[in-house]
Amino acid sequence: MDVLILGICGGSGSGKSTLAAALAEGVGDDDVGILAFDAYYRDLSHLSMAERAGTNFDHPRSLDVELFCDHLDALRLGQSVGVPVYDFASHRRTGRFVVCEPRPIVVAEGILLLSEPTIRARLDLCVFLDVPQEVRYERRLARDTVERGREPADVYRQFHTSVVPMHDEFVQPHGLTADVVHQHPWDVTALAGEVADAVKTVAPA
Repeated sequence: MDVLILGICGGSGSGKSTLAAALAEGVGDDDVGILAFDAYYRDLSHLSMAERAGTNFDHPRSLDVELFCDHLDALRLGQSVGVPVYDFASHRRTGRFVVCEPRPIVVAEGILLLSEPTIRARLDLCVFLDVPQEVRYERRLARDTVERGREPADVYRQFHTSVVPMHDEFVQPHGLTADVVHQHPWDVTALAGEVADAVKTVAPA
């Protein structure tokens, strides 16, 4: 099987997961697999809860880049991988895994994809979603309070003390070097179609 690795990058709340899901729906789940970089946060179970809470999760060192690259390489070779299940409430890996099967298109999606040269080198095509900060904050607030059980004040504090400065340092500058940059707003179904067309231009003959 020829495997093409597509990167979808953008700041927190830019719509990466939504676009990846729309692409899978449009192209077909049998042809698209999704590997989320968010699943590869380093396990912090050896730290106290206070130390875990003080970790800067928006810095590249908070993610297990080596394992993520190993999994991209395995999928490229047509091998299944066990994606770690991460507990965002306790900041640790649960010990459980979800199997990701190789597909003709593997979507690697995450905030910091392009800040890591070893990941960028593995992407056949990379799309960057450029979304204003205020839009991304509202989406982050909704996600973290509903899905991750966090308090609004805590979300606000983290966004402005770590998300914004790390975005400015590691996300936006690298993102604008992507193969394709899309500016907010857009229709996600139409955008998924455009990305699918872009994939065809770099897919193996």
